[in-house]
Amino acid sequence: MMMKWKGWALATGVLAISALAQAAPPSAAMLSNACAGCHGTNGGSAGPTMPSLASQSKEAIEVAMKKFKSGERASTVMGRLAKGYSDGEIKAIAEFFSKQKLHVTAQAVDAGKVKKGASLQESNCGRCHIEDGKEGKDDTPVMASQWLPYMQMQMADYLSGKRKMPEKMKEKVDPMSKEDLEALLHFYASVK
Repeated sequence: MMMKWKGWALATGVLAISALAQAAPPSAAMLSNACAGCHGTNGGSAGPTMPSLASQSKEAIEVAMKKFKSGERASTVMGRLAKGYSDGEIKAIAEFFSKQKLHVTAQAVDAGKVKKGASLQESNCGRCHIEDGKEGKDDTPVMASQWLPYMQMQMADYLSGKRKMPEKMKEKVDPMSKEDLEALLHFYASVK
Protein backbone atom coordinates (compact mmCIF):
# COMPACT_ATOMS: atom_id res chain seq x y z
CA MET A 1 0.00 0.00 0.00
CA MET A 2 2.80 2.39 0.91
CA MET A 3 4.52 1.68 -2.43
CA LYS A 4 1.33 2.56 -4.34
CA TRP A 5 1.02 5.79 -2.35
CA LYS A 6 4.60 6.84 -3.15
CA GLY A 7 4.09 6.02 -6.81
CA TRP A 8 0.86 8.02 -6.93
CA ALA A 9 2.51 10.97 -5.14
CA LEU A 10 5.45 10.89 -7.53
CA ALA A 11 3.20 10.72 -10.59
CA THR A 12 1.06 13.61 -9.28
CA GLY A 13 4.17 15.69 -8.61
CA VAL A 14 5.55 15.03 -12.07
CA LEU A 15 2.24 16.00 -13.67
CA ALA A 16 2.04 19.18 -11.60
CA ILE A 17 5.58 20.20 -12.55
CA SER A 18 4.89 19.33 -16.18
CA ALA A 19 1.74 21.47 -16.17
CA LEU A 20 3.65 24.39 -14.65
CA ALA A 21 6.42 24.06 -17.21
CA GLN A 22 3.90 24.04 -20.04
CA ALA A 23 2.08 27.05 -18.58
CA ALA A 24 5.20 29.19 -18.37
CA PRO A 25 5.61 31.51 -21.33
CA PRO A 26 8.68 31.03 -23.50
CA SER A 27 11.68 33.06 -22.44
CA ALA A 28 13.10 35.83 -24.62
CA ALA A 29 16.12 33.63 -25.40
CA MET A 30 13.82 30.80 -26.51
CA LEU A 31 11.81 33.13 -28.73
CA SER A 32 14.96 34.58 -30.27
CA ASN A 33 16.23 31.11 -31.20
CA ALA A 34 13.66 31.09 -34.00
CA CYS A 35 15.51 34.06 -35.53
CA ALA A 36 18.91 32.33 -35.58
CA GLY A 37 18.36 30.54 -38.89
CA CYS A 38 18.53 33.86 -40.76
CA HIS A 39 19.92 36.40 -38.31
CA GLY A 40 22.55 34.17 -36.68
CA THR A 41 23.13 32.95 -33.16
CA ASN A 42 22.35 35.73 -30.70
CA GLY A 43 21.60 38.01 -33.67
CA GLY A 44 25.04 37.91 -35.32
CA SER A 45 24.21 37.42 -39.00
CA ALA A 46 26.52 35.17 -40.98
CA GLY A 47 24.94 36.03 -44.33
CA PRO A 48 25.48 39.18 -46.37
CA THR A 49 21.79 39.70 -47.15
CA MET A 50 20.57 39.45 -43.56
CA PRO A 51 20.97 42.16 -40.93
CA SER A 52 22.54 41.49 -37.57
CA LEU A 53 20.07 42.10 -34.78
CA ALA A 54 22.67 42.01 -32.00
CA SER A 55 22.96 45.36 -30.18
CA GLN A 56 20.11 46.98 -32.10
CA SER A 57 17.95 49.27 -30.01
CA LYS A 58 14.89 47.49 -28.72
CA GLU A 59 12.75 50.27 -30.21
CA ALA A 60 14.22 49.70 -33.69
CA ILE A 61 13.47 45.97 -33.51
CA GLU A 62 9.96 46.50 -32.14
CA VAL A 63 9.11 49.08 -34.81
CA ALA A 64 10.47 46.86 -37.60
CA MET A 65 8.63 43.77 -36.35
CA LYS A 66 5.34 45.64 -35.98
CA LYS A 67 5.70 47.07 -39.49
CA PHE A 68 6.37 43.58 -40.85
CA LYS A 69 3.39 42.26 -38.89
CA SER A 70 1.00 44.93 -40.21
CA GLY A 71 2.32 44.69 -43.77
CA GLU A 72 3.52 48.31 -43.73
CA ARG A 73 7.06 47.08 -44.42
CA ALA A 74 7.37 44.81 -47.43
CA SER A 75 9.06 41.46 -46.96
CA THR A 76 9.32 37.99 -48.35
CA VAL A 77 9.38 36.04 -45.08
CA MET A 78 9.34 38.45 -42.14
CA GLY A 79 5.72 39.53 -42.58
CA ARG A 80 4.50 35.97 -42.25
CA LEU A 81 6.77 35.26 -39.28
CA ALA A 82 5.96 38.48 -37.43
CA LYS A 83 2.23 37.71 -37.54
CA GLY A 84 2.92 34.70 -35.33
CA TYR A 85 4.16 36.81 -32.40
CA SER A 86 2.17 38.75 -29.86
CA ASP A 87 3.21 42.32 -29.04
CA GLY A 88 4.59 41.03 -25.73
CA GLU A 89 6.69 38.41 -27.50
CA ILE A 90 7.99 41.01 -29.96
CA LYS A 91 8.96 43.21 -27.01
CA ALA A 92 10.78 40.27 -25.35
CA ILE A 93 12.67 39.43 -28.55
CA ALA A 94 13.65 43.08 -29.01
CA GLU A 95 14.88 43.31 -25.43
CA PHE A 96 16.95 40.13 -25.87
CA PHE A 97 18.71 41.29 -29.05
CA SER A 98 19.29 44.80 -27.69
CA LYS A 99 21.41 43.28 -24.92
CA GLN A 100 23.65 41.26 -27.24
CA LYS A 101 27.16 42.42 -28.13
CA LEU A 102 27.69 44.16 -31.49
CA HIS A 103 28.34 41.57 -34.18
CA VAL A 104 31.53 42.54 -36.01
CA THR A 105 31.75 41.37 -39.62
CA ALA A 106 34.82 40.79 -41.76
CA GLN A 107 34.01 42.00 -45.25
CA ALA A 108 35.70 43.66 -48.18
CA VAL A 109 35.15 47.39 -48.44
CA ASP A 110 36.66 50.11 -50.64
CA ALA A 111 39.15 52.14 -48.56
CA GLY A 112 38.56 55.30 -50.60
CA LYS A 113 34.80 55.04 -50.12
CA VAL A 114 35.28 54.35 -46.41
CA LYS A 115 37.35 57.54 -46.07
CA LYS A 116 34.78 59.61 -47.95
CA GLY A 117 31.94 58.03 -45.96
CA ALA A 118 33.67 58.84 -42.68
CA SER A 119 33.79 62.51 -43.67
CA LEU A 120 30.06 62.48 -44.49
CA GLN A 121 28.82 60.46 -41.53
CA GLU A 122 29.07 62.93 -38.67
CA SER A 123 27.44 65.90 -40.41
CA ASN A 124 24.75 63.89 -42.18
CA CYS A 125 23.95 60.86 -40.07
CA GLY A 126 25.67 61.28 -36.70
CA ARG A 127 22.67 62.70 -34.84
CA CYS A 128 20.75 59.43 -35.20
CA HIS A 129 23.43 56.84 -36.02
CA ILE A 130 25.55 57.64 -32.98
CA GLU A 131 29.23 56.72 -32.44
CA ASP A 132 29.89 55.94 -36.11
CA GLY A 133 26.72 53.89 -36.27
CA LYS A 134 27.46 51.73 -33.20
CA GLU A 135 24.32 53.02 -31.50
CA GLY A 136 20.92 53.99 -32.79
CA LYS A 137 18.91 56.81 -31.30
CA ASP A 138 15.42 55.61 -30.33
CA ASP A 139 14.12 53.61 -33.31
CA THR A 140 17.19 54.20 -35.48
CA PRO A 141 19.05 50.98 -36.32
CA VAL A 142 22.68 50.27 -35.56
CA MET A 143 24.62 50.51 -38.82
CA ALA A 144 28.14 49.63 -37.67
CA SER A 145 29.47 46.44 -39.21
CA GLN A 146 26.21 45.55 -40.96
CA TRP A 147 26.69 43.60 -44.16
CA LEU A 148 27.31 45.90 -47.12
CA PRO A 149 25.03 43.97 -49.53
CA TYR A 150 22.18 44.16 -47.00
CA MET A 151 22.61 47.92 -46.55
CA GLN A 152 22.82 48.42 -50.33
CA MET A 153 19.54 46.51 -50.81
CA GLN A 154 17.82 48.56 -48.13
CA MET A 155 19.08 51.86 -49.55
CA ALA A 156 17.88 50.80 -53.02
CA ASP A 157 14.44 50.08 -51.54
CA TYR A 158 14.37 53.51 -49.90
CA LEU A 159 15.46 55.33 -53.06
CA SER A 160 12.95 53.48 -55.25
CA GLY A 161 10.10 54.10 -52.81
CA LYS A 162 9.61 50.39 -52.16
CA ARG A 163 10.36 51.13 -48.51
CA LYS A 164 9.22 54.38 -46.90
CA MET A 165 12.18 56.45 -45.76
CA PRO A 166 11.82 58.20 -42.38
CA GLU A 167 11.46 61.97 -42.84
CA LYS A 168 14.49 62.78 -40.70
CA MET A 169 16.56 60.47 -42.92
CA LYS A 170 15.04 61.78 -46.16
CA GLU A 171 16.12 65.34 -45.32
CA LYS A 172 19.75 64.18 -45.20
CA VAL A 173 19.65 61.62 -48.03
CA ASP A 174 17.90 63.72 -50.71
CA PRO A 175 20.78 66.19 -51.25
CA MET A 176 23.40 63.41 -51.39
CA SER A 177 24.61 61.76 -54.57
CA LYS A 178 24.45 57.99 -55.06
CA GLU A 179 28.25 57.99 -54.72
CA ASP A 180 27.97 59.74 -51.34
CA LEU A 181 25.40 57.20 -50.15
CA GLU A 182 27.57 54.30 -51.34
CA ALA A 183 30.53 55.81 -49.48
CA LEU A 184 28.47 56.02 -46.29
CA LEU A 185 27.49 52.37 -46.61
CA HIS A 186 31.12 51.33 -47.10
CA PHE A 187 32.03 53.37 -44.03
CA TYR A 188 29.35 51.74 -41.85
CA ALA A 189 30.32 48.26 -43.10
CA SER A 190 33.93 48.97 -42.05
CA VAL A 191 33.19 50.07 -38.47
CA LYS A 192 34.33 47.52 -35.88
